[in-house]
Amino acid sequence: MAKVLGVSPTLISRVEQEQIPPPGEETILRWATALNENPDVLLAMAGKVSSRLQRVILRRPKLFSELLEQLDEMPDHAVLRVAREVRDGKW
Repeated sequence: MAKVLGVSPTLISRVEQEQIPPPGEETILRWATALNENPDVLLAMAGKVSSRLQRVILRRPKLFSELLEQLDEMPDHAVLRVAREVRDGKW
């Protein structure tokens, strides 16, 4: 993975072991592209939210807060059902 990302294996290890803070958004976005991964997932794993998602949340902060609190209490299969409904729904 380090070779694909163009960094040292030591850097990857130190980030994984939380010896150093995760990289910033721009670096994570480049890494997501190199790894063909969803950037929002990698950012979330680093404890961050993408600028794009921040804008979405800030348009309706109260609704998103309530939604996330409800999702936190749901089992995975229910969250997947909600996600599919949103993705496939016709509004």
